[in-house]
Amino acid sequence: MEKKIIQVEEKVPVSLLIPLSIQHMFAMFGATVLVPFIFGINPAIVLFMNGVGTLLFILITKGKAPAYLGSSFAFLAPAGIVITKYGFEYAQGGFVVVGLCGCVLALIIYKFGTDWIDVVLPPAAMGPVVALIGLELAGSAASTAGLTGVDKVDMKNVIVFLVTLGVAIFGQVLFRGFLSVIPILIAIIAGYIAAACCGMLDFAAVAEASWFAVPDFHLAKFKSQAILTILPVLLVITSEHIGHQIVTGKIVGRDLLKDPGLHRSIFADNFSTAISGLIGSVPTTTYGENIGVMAITGVYSVRVIGGAAVLSILASFCGKLSTLISTIPGPVIGGISILLYGMIGTSGLRILVDNQVDYGKSRNLTLTSVIFVIGLSGIAVNIGDVQLTGMVLACVVGMVLSLVFYILDKFQLTND
Repeated sequence: MEKKIIQVEEKVPVSLLIPLSIQHMFAMFGATVLVPFIFGINPAIVLFMNGVGTLLFILITKGKAPAYLGSSFAFLAPAGIVITKYGFEYAQGGFVVVGLCGCVLALIIYKFGTDWIDVVLPPAAMGPVVALIGLELAGSAASTAGLTGVDKVDMKNVIVFLVTLGVAIFGQVLFRGFLSVIPILIAIIAGYIAAACCGMLDFAAVAEASWFAVPDFHLAKFKSQAILTILPVLLVITSEHIGHQIVTGKIVGRDLLKDPGLHRSIFADNFSTAISGLIGSVPTTTYGENIGVMAITGVYSVRVIGGAAVLSILASFCGKLSTLISTIPGPVIGGISILLYGMIGTSGLRILVDNQVDYGKSRNLTLTSVIFVIGLSGIAVNIGDVQLTGMVLACVVGMVLSLVFYILDKFQLTND
């Protein structure tokens, strides 16, 4: 029997809404708080703006595009340079300008439409680009679990990782009824219990944290050098956003680029980034972890996403709660991420299957082959202080090749 699908606009009873929302919040938490830790700021402000940004996204996209906005990793390298030279407030100014430029881009897309996407990213290119969103994160999942990048793997990490991943995998296949829509939450709880049994938990920080704490709001400052350092990231986040919207559309069975429209989702994403930078938070982006949760559970309701956003806002004001969630061990997050990222990769392959891409044609074989190898090779191209690598670089290469093939077609020079 097929799993029941809860579609985007469907209402969810409170008895389901709460655990499903908690599941989404746990799925994004590990990655979203890592960015403020790297930048050296309080994660509470990030939790607050992630929640606010997600609610704004739902509002601007008319409740038709389920997406959770978490902390963006695309800004790490240029923002780190700006923070070192001028301080975090000036990096905030860069975030604001990038967000506003993204809003202008959304207006341009509204004016000229999205037909150009089919030209620069046909299915033979889009499929591998979307797959790379998940596949290039595979190493991150293993590293978070403590299974790579260490001199000696701790068996406690292995045990907790296997328990978490095992419950997630077999829960996906065996759970029925209510349990079938919260396998990720159950896997996280199982992993947390396993970590406790292995003596990996320390609640000292939770005991010291206050019950109520106001997030650290502070306004952005602007400097032209800082802005120019961060501005090229707009190319990276635009490519990432298009990929996320396409894979989400495939999961929910709708063309989100047409309805509510790419212009709305890009505007919402960048507007959230601008507001985040203005008040002291980090840039936001639609989160692959939460896309993976939707793919696994079959629950696409924006009300569930909105519930997770509200919980994130509440957590930002409760020191003990946010600290408690941050005690979730890496092997638990890594175990869950293996499945979530894999689901995104599979969604990219699904694009190739659904569009019946003909690999008897040289162009299709070439596009897919080059994009996969470029994306997984580790090749990096630096444009100023911005580094293009992985999925983003592969996307740019795929777009250029597709455009060249389109032009050659116009002059009837191809051998198809």
